[in-house]
Amino acid sequence: MKNTSQKIVFFGTEQFSLTALSHLIQAGYNIVAVVTKPDSKKGRGQQLTPPEVKVLAAKHNIPVWQPTRLAEIADRVSALGVATGVLVSYGKIIPQSIIDLFSPGIINVHPSLLPAYRGPAPIESAIINGDIETGVTIMKLDAAMDAGPLYAVRTHPLAGTETGPELYRTLAVAGAELLVEVLPAIIDGSLQPHPQDDTKASYTSLLKKEDAPLDLTSLTAIQAERRVRAYLSFPKSKLKIGDNQIIITKAHVSQTKNTPLDSSCQDGAFLVIDELITPNGRRTDGAAFSRGYSG
Repeated sequence: MKNTSQKIVFFGTEQFSLTALSHLIQAGYNIVAVVTKPDSKKGRGQQLTPPEVKVLAAKHNIPVWQPTRLAEIADRVSALGVATGVLVSYGKIIPQSIIDLFSPGIINVHPSLLPAYRGPAPIESAIINGDIETGVTIMKLDAAMDAGPLYAVRTHPLAGTETGPELYRTLAVAGAELLVEVLPAIIDGSLQPHPQDDTKASYTSLLKKEDAPLDLTSLTAIQAERRVRAYLSFPKSKLKIGDNQIIITKAHVSQTKNTPLDSSCQDGAFLVIDELITPNGRRTDGAAFSRGYSG
């Protein structure tokens, strides 16, 4: 039987974090605190909203810490005695002074096959680059970005049709399952990490709203279609059709132009828009929009 009695401090904020925290709770791990970002204003009404991991922690009577600076939790961690940190999509850099408070350190779940795609957008990058596989990595956190030694890796094949949100959900489950599986061996020392090969490292950048417009003069049709899938959640792929700025939610590639909406790309092929969001926020299919399009 796996030993789950070790005290765990969980760091996480995003939906990806919620899946891991839920799996740890269900597996019976002794989570003594959840560290997450402060509540933030969301939606049109800018209502102060707690992170979902905070809501889940509260349901299970787990203390929640929401520091503005991580130095604020140092005394609390020290007071716990021996504890292990687990970090999944927390959203802040953890200083070495905090990492050193944990034994054997802070364990991180990263949604790529490290050392590939270090940084904040590994899932989108795998889709954009047309990779045939991706995966999740369990690593030991250090002060450098995603450069710590590796405990375990699980690969996941890609069909070339995945959207960003779909792959997030898939890898969130894969990462949570792998974490639950290997964490006892990490804690008792029977599983030791091995260094990454830094010569094979690649890096991703934080996605911005400015990444949304599709420049079809510099993208092949395949490259544009991949961006539509990768950016479906954020920043969303935008294209100007005549006077209309639309958001493309589904598309495919064609070698011929069949409707006025089919857009020529850098390689001469066409991006066919299957589904979109109109300037007034209405969702529709490409054929219906094309019939009313007067470009």
